[in-house]
Amino acid sequence: MSGASTLTGTARALRQGEVTSVGLTEAAIAEAERSDGVLGVYLTRFDERALAAAARADEELARGIDRGPLHGIPFGVKDTIAAAEGPTTAQSLVHDRGWWAGRDAPVVARLRAAGAVLTGKTTAMEFGCGLPQEDKPFPFPRNPWRTESWAGGSSSGSASGVVAGMFVAALGSDTGGSIRMPAAFCGVTGLMPTFGRVPVAGCVPLGYSLDRVGPLARSAQDCSAILKVIAAGPDDAPEASLELPFTEPEFGSDLAGMRVGVAREHHFPADGDPALPGAFDEAVAVLAALGADVAEVRLPYWQELITAVFVTASSEGLAHHRADLARHWDDYCVASRGLLAMGALVSGADYVQAQRVRTVAQRAVDDLFTEVDVVVCPTASIGAPPFDALADAAGHQDHAGVFGKVHTPYWNPLANPVLAVPMGVTATGLPLSLQIAGPVAGEATILRVGDAFQRRTDWHLRAPDPAAYAVRAGADPVGADGVAAESRA
Repeated sequence: MSGASTLTGTARALRQGEVTSVGLTEAAIAEAERSDGVLGVYLTRFDERALAAAARADEELARGIDRGPLHGIPFGVKDTIAAAEGPTTAQSLVHDRGWWAGRDAPVVARLRAAGAVLTGKTTAMEFGCGLPQEDKPFPFPRNPWRTESWAGGSSSGSASGVVAGMFVAALGSDTGGSIRMPAAFCGVTGLMPTFGRVPVAGCVPLGYSLDRVGPLARSAQDCSAILKVIAAGPDDAPEASLELPFTEPEFGSDLAGMRVGVAREHHFPADGDPALPGAFDEAVAVLAALGADVAEVRLPYWQELITAVFVTASSEGLAHHRADLARHWDDYCVASRGLLAMGALVSGADYVQAQRVRTVAQRAVDDLFTEVDVVVCPTASIGAPPFDALADAAGHQDHAGVFGKVHTPYWNPLANPVLAVPMGVTATGLPLSLQIAGPVAGEATILRVGDAFQRRTDWHLRAPDPAAYAVRAGADPVGADGVAAESRA
C-alpha cells in the first residue's frame, strides 16, 4: 500500500475493482512487518481480525452493499480510544486495563458500522500529555522522514502510520495539539473538530473541557469523509453534540470571495526554521491565486489563551490522576507526571480565572470571524525536532522546548475547528504545516479551503523513502509486550 494513498482515491479504486480490501489490508500488514520495528507505530495489531473484516467488506461490495467511502479502508486507532479487540493502554503502566474492556468507543463503533477495517491501536504519548521515554516498555515512536526525530504527539503512531502506509487513515485526539502537531511533523492532514462535534466517550480523558477526537489522513477530503461518519448525532450526550449538523462541503471550486485572515504575530520566532517564512508566504499566495481575499489579522488574547490551556489541562488532568499519581508516581513517565502534578500548584481561583479568560477570548475570536471566513497561520515554527531537543540543558524532559515553537495550543481553549495541512519543507527537508482555523461549527469552510489548497499543491501526497526506516536485516519487529503480531491479535 502506497504511503501516498488518499482515502478518497483508495475508495474509488475499490469500487472500480482496481484493488480489494483484502489486498489493501495485506499490504498494510506487510508494511508494518517491514517497518514498525523501527517506527513504533503500533502498540497492538489486529492482523487476523483485520483480514476477516476486509474479506467481509469485499464480499459486501461485490453484492452491491456499499457503506460509504470508509468501507474496506484500513484504519489505525490511537490507543487512548477504546476498541473491543483489546485493552486500551494510554501508553501507560498505570492505566487500568479493564477500562472500557471489550467495548468500542462511539467513534470506533461508527467506523465499524461504516465498514472500516481496524488494523490496530497506535502509539501515543502517555495519557496524551507526555514525551517519548525509551526506558518504558512501549514502542518508541519515530518519524518516517528522519528516524532520529520525533513523530510529534500525542497521536504519534496515527500520523506516522499514515505517512508510512500502515493504514490509509487514523483516529487521534487533541487537547493541546495532539492531532495537529503530529500531522505537521509527519506531513499529513489532521482535523481538530469543533468542541462537541465528535463524542469523546471511550477516550481516556486528559482535559474534560478540552479533549476532542478527530481524523488524520492524507487530504482534507479524506478528513471530511471521516468526520461525516464520526460526528455526534442526536443520540449522543448533550454536552458532546452540536445543534448544527456537519454537512460536507462542495469540493472542487475556487475560493472566490473567501475572506482569509493571515496571522503572523507570534508564529515566526528568531529560532524558527529559516524556510518557514517563504513556505508560509507561498501558501498564502496559493490561496490568493485561488481567488481568496487575503488580509492580515491579529489573534486576540494570544498569551492569555496559551496560559489558560496549560492551567486547564493540568488542573483537569490532576483531577483524573490524583490518586494514581500518589500511589504510582514512579510508574508514570517523567514528562506526563510533571505536567499533571503542575495542577497541584493551580488554585481554584486560578482555574476559574482561566475559564473566564476562555469565555472572553471566545467572544473576541467569534468577532474576528465576522470579518474573515478562515484564519491561516503556521502549525509550528520548526519541523520534527530530534529527540535530544526534547530535553533542557540538564537533560531533563521539557515540554517548553517543544511547545514554545508549536502553535496549536492557542486554539484548544476555544471551541473552533482547525485543520492542519502540509505546506512545504524545512531547510533540511522535513515537513512544514499550515493551520486553517474557522468559526465554531465551520468545518465545512476550513475543509473546502484545505481541499482547494491541496488541488494546487502536492505536499500532502509526498512520502519519505521507505528504505530510510525499514527493519534492518535480522531485526524482529515486535510490539509493546515483546511478542509477535499474531499473538497480540
